[in-house]
Amino acid sequence: MRLCPAPCSPTTGPQAGRHRGAGRFTAGDHVNKNLFLFGTLRHAPLLEIVAGTLPVTVAAVREGYRIAPSGDGDWPVLVQEPGAMAQGLVIRDIAPDVLDRLRHYESAYDMHLSQCQVSIGDEVVSADVFVPGAPSHVDPGTWDLADWGARRAALDCIAAAEIMQLWGRFSGDELRFRVTQIEARAGSRLRAGQMPPPHEVGQGPQTPMARVQGQFDDHAGYFFTRTFDLDYATFDGGTSEVVRREVFLAPDAAIVLPYDPVRDRVLLVEQFRMGPFARGEALPWMLEPVAGRVDPGETPEDCARREAVEEADLDLRALHHVASCYPSPGCSTEYFHIYLGICELPDAETGSHGLAEEHEDIRTHVLSYDAAMELVSSGEAQNAPLILSLMWLSGKRSLLRGAA
Repeated sequence: MRLCPAPCSPTTGPQAGRHRGAGRFTAGDHVNKNLFLFGTLRHAPLLEIVAGTLPVTVAAVREGYRIAPSGDGDWPVLVQEPGAMAQGLVIRDIAPDVLDRLRHYESAYDMHLSQCQVSIGDEVVSADVFVPGAPSHVDPGTWDLADWGARRAALDCIAAAEIMQLWGRFSGDELRFRVTQIEARAGSRLRAGQMPPPHEVGQGPQTPMARVQGQFDDHAGYFFTRTFDLDYATFDGGTSEVVRREVFLAPDAAIVLPYDPVRDRVLLVEQFRMGPFARGEALPWMLEPVAGRVDPGETPEDCARREAVEEADLDLRALHHVASCYPSPGCSTEYFHIYLGICELPDAETGSHGLAEEHEDIRTHVLSYDAAMELVSSGEAQNAPLILSLMWLSGKRSLLRGAA
C-alpha cells in the first residue's frame, strides 16, 4: 500500500544524554555562531530532519582528536589523541531556531554544548560541539560514518522524525526516557516497509492508498497513542471520507515457546500483566511463552534468544518460525514474531527469573506436553501466542521428537 504521510517535523540522532537546558532556545544561550558536527548529523538526510532545513556546511577538522566508537551505544565520541584529525562539518552563523532544534534532539542522548577550536582550511575558528553529559566508555578504533549509514541511518532518521515531533513538549530526561521505545518503533516501521505483501486472496483495492491529512500524539509516555485524520482507497474504486482513527503505537515483539523434544516438555513463564489487570481480571498473572520487545537494531530471532536467557536462563539450540502476525490490527501497531525454541529444559518444575532493572518478577513452569495441552482444553491458557504455539507444536511434535 502507498502511504502518504502528513508533513511532520524532522529530527535525528546518536545516543547521548541529559541536557538540562534543552528547552526552547533563548537569547544568551547561544555561545558561538559556529557548530562543529563530527558524528551522525553529518548524514544530510538526518541533519535535515533534525534542523527542519538543510543548513549550509563547510568541511572542518578538530586537530588532536579521534572520532571513536562509543562503548555505550551506536554513536561516536571525540577522544583526545596526539596527531589525530577528527574530520567533520561546521555550520557557520547557525540560526537560533536551528540550534534549538539540534539541542532538543541531542538532549535525548545526554549531549550538551561545549566549546572547541576547529580548522576550516587555514582558518582556526571557535565553535560549539555536542559532547556527552557524563563520562562515556570508548571502544578502540575509529567510528565510520559510511558504516553507520549502511547499518543504522534509516532507523535513526525515522526515530529522529518522532523525536522532533516532541520538540517543545519534552526534553532532557523526559525525552531520553522515551527514546528506546521511539527507536524500537522505528525498527518496527523499517521491518514493515521491507515485508513483501504475500497477498493471493486479500489484495486490497485496485490502487491501494491511504492519505494522512493530519496526526497528533494524544499520549506520549513509554508507549504512544496517535490520532490520524485520513482517507483511503475503497473497493469500488473511490476514496473514503476523511475519518479519525486512533492507534496504540507499540514496537514489534519476539515470542518463543521453549521445547525439549527429548523429554517432551515445554517451559512457560508466569508474570503480572497490565492488560488483564486493567480489564478487571481477579488474578492478573498470566501463563505465556517467553517474550520481549525487539530492541533497536536487533533481529526478532536475536531478541527471542536474548529473552530466553533473561527470562528463563535458557540457551536455545534452534528456532522454528511459528507465525508472524498482528494480534489486534484494528487498534494497535504491535506485531508478533512467534517461534518455538529447541532446548534442554531443567529438571526443576518451577524457578524464578527476570531482570531487576526492568522490574521483572517471573516464575517459570516446566510442564509435560500433555499438561500444557490440557491448559488449552481447560481454558487456563488465555494468552493467544501460547495457544497458537501449542497448536503449532501439536502438528510438528512427532517430527521434532524424531529429529532429536
